[in-house]
Amino acid sequence: MLTADQYLESLRRINFNVYMFGRKVGGIVDHPMIRPSINAVVKSYELADDPQYADLLTADSGLTGKKINRFTHLHQSTDDLIRKVKMQRLLGQKTAACFQRCVGMDAINAVDSVTFELERDLGIEYHRRFRRFLLHVQENDLVVEGAMTDPRGDRSLRPSKQVDPDLYLRVVRKTADGIVIRGAKAHQTGALSAHEILVMPTLTMNEEETDYAVCFAVPSGSEGVTYIYGRQSSDTRKLEDGVIDAGNCRYGGHECLVVFDDLFVPWERVFMCGEYRYTGPLVERFAGYHRQSYGGCKVGVGDVLIGAAALAADYNGAAGASHIKDKLIEMVHLNETLFACGIACSSQGGSTASGTYLIDLLLANVCKQNVTRFPYEIARLAEDIAGGLMVTLPSEQDYRHPVIGKYIEKYLKGTAEIPTEHRMRVLRLIENLTIGAAAVGYRTESMHGAGSPQAQRIMIGRQADLSQKKKLARVIAGIEEESSS
Repeated sequence: MLTADQYLESLRRINFNVYMFGRKVGGIVDHPMIRPSINAVVKSYELADDPQYADLLTADSGLTGKKINRFTHLHQSTDDLIRKVKMQRLLGQKTAACFQRCVGMDAINAVDSVTFELERDLGIEYHRRFRRFLLHVQENDLVVEGAMTDPRGDRSLRPSKQVDPDLYLRVVRKTADGIVIRGAKAHQTGALSAHEILVMPTLTMNEEETDYAVCFAVPSGSEGVTYIYGRQSSDTRKLEDGVIDAGNCRYGGHECLVVFDDLFVPWERVFMCGEYRYTGPLVERFAGYHRQSYGGCKVGVGDVLIGAAALAADYNGAAGASHIKDKLIEMVHLNETLFACGIACSSQGGSTASGTYLIDLLLANVCKQNVTRFPYEIARLAEDIAGGLMVTLPSEQDYRHPVIGKYIEKYLKGTAEIPTEHRMRVLRLIENLTIGAAAVGYRTESMHGAGSPQAQRIMIGRQADLSQKKKLARVIAGIEEESSS
């Protein structure tokens, strides 16, 4: 497996074509806007190399039997699924940010089982191709960016009916050697932290949309791939001198609009091309895995936010108030409920035909439905406990100023034994997690990541089996005899 330093060096060798603020950007590994998000990924390598955490961060490969990073692993049991969620909580606790490897992990597990069924049914060697790609990922301990979400244009129109056909990623040409792709993927988490891009269709396609039924993998620095860096609230604070105002001075996350401009993909890297009937299972399974993930990563970040709120109460001298204690208890209750959902859908999972384990889809969607709500309430309570100073605090430059700094030190002190700077730091951390740059990966992503709330409700409706529940009621009411089976 790679060390943290080897991972950083491997990123430096990739020729990313990146634009930010209207300018082409080079040297992304050391760019002050991008480096905090790369640091979060580095943590996944550091913890895997630490004996204290190796049990969660590593696994024995189902392909080779070798020890690998769990983020490159195909789940072989419900225990693997549970360890995944616990690993994600741990990394959320250690970074208080999005650590960006979950989408790729969820993508490789979804693609593995679907390509197995595709090859079994149609005889095309998609699964063998995918396993060779995954072996390359595992052997080199690579970060994979899972890419599913298309821009989608007019949401009332199907992909083939859009005025601009490129608003859903598609195959524009096939050759003897491979395919040519045009389109884009939006909201791509950790795009500049990854070695490989694993592209999937964004929804269930029909027989008029075979060009859009495509799944493939390409190296991140491939010619024809352009990255347009996404903005976050308070993001340019990372460019300022000092560390207090950034809130989280070490870690972060990022998203990009990734454009594929007539990108060539060799057949060896193509895992679906036109088999539209398999797009539904692929989207459903990937979404299920990723909705499970939120029962881990968001909980870990929630742990940090709860801790920050408790510190703010201490520093404000309000920790003894009964209503503060009650709010902290409520935050813990909501956070642990999310974790319980992540563990539940994992423990109730089962094997697919490929041998790769899939979570319980109903419970995974229930998990994510709760994630669309509970982090908002946790954030609201944290803001309540922190107080108004969280959003009126002077800058670190003012605090360091030789003339006016003494006024900030004097008048913004809370309890006497706590340095004013410590109070400032914890308030900036809460701001960062609730309305700042990290809120993109905590609060807002809790709403739209892994699909909108309505997407989960649709899946819950499909999985709920109301007919069986009606039968239970008829038997209990005496309308129907209980069957012996």
